[in-house]
Amino acid sequence: MSPEVVLRKPLVTEKNLNVQESLGQYAFVVSDRANKIEIKNAVESKFDVSVIDVRTIRVKGKSKRMNTKRGMTTGKRPSWKKAIVKLKAGDSIDFFAGLS
Repeated sequence: MSPEVVLRKPLVTEKNLNVQESLGQYAFVVSDRANKIEIKNAVESKFDVSVIDVRTIRVKGKSKRMNTKRGMTTGKRPSWKKAIVKLKAGDSIDFFAGLS
C-alpha cells in the first residue's frame, strides 16, 4: 500500500503533543488493513525519519442514542485503528510546518 493509503491523518491532541515533546512518539489514524511493517515503511518514506517501534490499537466505535420527534434512534460511530510510532532520537515530525 502507498503511504497515503496507510496513513490517513495525524492524531493531534493535547495529550499526544505532550508525548511528542517528551518521548518522541507520534500518533496516526491508519488504515484498518495496515500492519506494523507497512506503517513503519509509510512513515519513513513520507517524513524521511527512522522508526524504532510501532504500536497499534483498534479503537471500538461508540454507540450513540438521540431523542427525536419520532422517538429514540440509535446509531454507532465507526471503529478505527491508531498507530503510535516511536522515532530515533533526534528525529522529529513537524505537522504545523506550512501553517504560518
